[in-house]
Amino acid sequence: MPVVRTWRRGASAPEPGQAWEFEVRPRRAIRTAVAVAIVILVFFTFGGLLLRTGSTGVNFRFADQIAMILIGVLGAGAVLLLTRPRVRAGAAGVSVRNILGDHEYPWSYIRGASFPDRKSWARLELADDDYVPMLAIRSNDKAHAADAIERLRDLGAKYTSTPD
Repeated sequence: MPVVRTWRRGASAPEPGQAWEFEVRPRRAIRTAVAVAIVILVFFTFGGLLLRTGSTGVNFRFADQIAMILIGVLGAGAVLLLTRPRVRAGAAGVSVRNILGDHEYPWSYIRGASFPDRKSWARLELADDDYVPMLAIRSNDKAHAADAIERLRDLGAKYTSTPD
């Protein structure tokens, strides 16, 4: 079984002399996550600023206001993690970055790319009946997702075909 690199520093750059021929990121998921992060940040900021005023009988201090705003910043940051997914492909193989990790797979370890029925995202079929979800190719992107999976399959055919 080939070596699969996980959590590798500098994984965004291909090997020297090589370039990524294909890169895809989700479209609608990024727009939605940014909008939700802004709403969370605004809500917690206003909540923190207005925390002192009121007749609840609880004594809120300046530190409580700052903590409320920081909770909003952390929540918005957590939502923005959903903007990380990306799939790159090139001569060396496929790099799949989901929410928390970056995995690189050589073409010899990849068996194909599929978009299963009633699933929200595509997956990369690997050897040994394993698969990796590709959160960057989402079904709600419609034509963009179809073009991305087709381009990935074309690159797979290009780099796994045996010369005659």
